[in-house]
Amino acid sequence: MIELGQLLAGPFCGQLLGDFGAEVIKVEDPKAGDPMRQWGREKPHGRSLWWPVVARNKKSVTANLRSTEGQELLRKLITEADVLLENFRPGTLERWGLAPEQLWEINPRLVVTRVTGYGQTGPYAARAGFGSIGEAMGGIRYVTGSPDQPPSRAGISLGDALAAMHAALGTLVALHEKTNSGKGQVVDAAIYESVLGLMESMLSEWQQAGYQRERTGPVLPNVAPSNVYPTRDGDSILIAANQDTVFGRLTDVMGQPALKTDERYATHGARGEYMAELDAVIAGWTALSDTEDLLRRLHDGGVPAGRIYTAKDMFDDPHFAAREAIVTVDDPDLGPIAMQNVFPKLSASPGSVRTSGPALGQHNDEIYRDLLGLPEQEISRLRAAGII
Repeated sequence: MIELGQLLAGPFCGQLLGDFGAEVIKVEDPKAGDPMRQWGREKPHGRSLWWPVVARNKKSVTANLRSTEGQELLRKLITEADVLLENFRPGTLERWGLAPEQLWEINPRLVVTRVTGYGQTGPYAARAGFGSIGEAMGGIRYVTGSPDQPPSRAGISLGDALAAMHAALGTLVALHEKTNSGKGQVVDAAIYESVLGLMESMLSEWQQAGYQRERTGPVLPNVAPSNVYPTRDGDSILIAANQDTVFGRLTDVMGQPALKTDERYATHGARGEYMAELDAVIAGWTALSDTEDLLRRLHDGGVPAGRIYTAKDMFDDPHFAAREAIVTVDDPDLGPIAMQNVFPKLSASPGSVRTSGPALGQHNDEIYRDLLGLPEQEISRLRAAGII
């Protein structure tokens, strides 16, 4: 798999596929490389802590794709590839003489996965598109946050991640189809559409009932109880007991079984209508107990409940440890670096984190000499000319 592009949506797709064993050859500009090498707040040893994660399991080669010789190197790589992954603005590959139709003349089985803000077609296709803009257009920003505040965002690059996941899914489907047809195809993943796909029944609600979802803070409209509640020791927990049977179990744990037959709370619809009153009752109860004791009783009673985890909580949690949700990888500069493991877990062919993000051009010799068969003299000439 050849990975072009930079920043997050395309490279995260490459990370996901690399986690499960794809050989990902990342092609970077020889001078600057991917800006992700510099992103992130904390930079021990002058190194981004994001790069070792998003570039894990990849090999880095350099090529100036704005040059004729750099483009020719890419064509040589494509003869050996199953997938080309890129997240440039639409038309970039075409300007370089690397349109999918031209690449299929070299390798008709090539899957071309293209990740952009707005997709390859339509009136907005040529616009610059970042994840945050796709989140706004796709609908998630409008409904995120408190109703008395402007639209908020999640503390992660949600739009980019969703586009990457859809791109990875599309790539796997295209590879499976190729086994039947013997031909590649284009996977067109747009950030705004990937967000839109997450938006449940929002479109149907507007079209059928004229209902516009609004920002509702920590709750979902008419879904109760499902909220954050205080505890006696100054912490807070989530309780999600909106299903009828689960709500009944919650009332038993609370020692207030009469709530389950109260007409205000007896059904899902009624609990949604009287959400504020019910949340006040539950908050009054949770505030009387310390967090650990409260969670023990809820878990014993079969009620979904839990802490709101920080990174520290994850490192300290026995369930994370038992399932190896966090893995430590050796990095030549940072030493052992912790990161999230590979998900989902497969019983017969599990993925793995084999290496952290590579140095810029670390695999030039391995790929250009050993894979493509370029002589040392030619590699040295390309390096001296700034092509690699």
